[in-house]
Amino acid sequence: MVRDGVVLSKAHNLREATKDPSAHAEILALRTATSVSDSWRLSGGTLYVTKEPCIMCSGAIIHARISRVVYGCNDTKAGGAVSLYRILSDSRLNHQVEVVSGVLEEECAALLQRFFRDRR
Repeated sequence: MVRDGVVLSKAHNLREATKDPSAHAEILALRTATSVSDSWRLSGGTLYVTKEPCIMCSGAIIHARISRVVYGCNDTKAGGAVSLYRILSDSRLNHQVEVVSGVLEEECAALLQRFFRDRR
């Protein structure tokens, strides 16, 4: 999570390690960033992620008032930004988020494929 050129937080998925279904990288990064900034509002911030946020993370991003999400590869099974749902740009909600997708897409997809291949 970056705002005004300052990195507020970094995180990675800890769902398996913590046995917490909400311990996605995005949620953990938001928690740290709100603690550091002493506010739940992260307006003006950009969240950079490897894979498209899921619907849970997309909801949290909306509620945190993040301005922009930049991600690498789509998540065709659970994507909440573009692939399955367009939560971040839904005009029915009280906040919309700029979405930039496909940044280093091949590298991000390869990174995730390697990770899951090594786990099996």
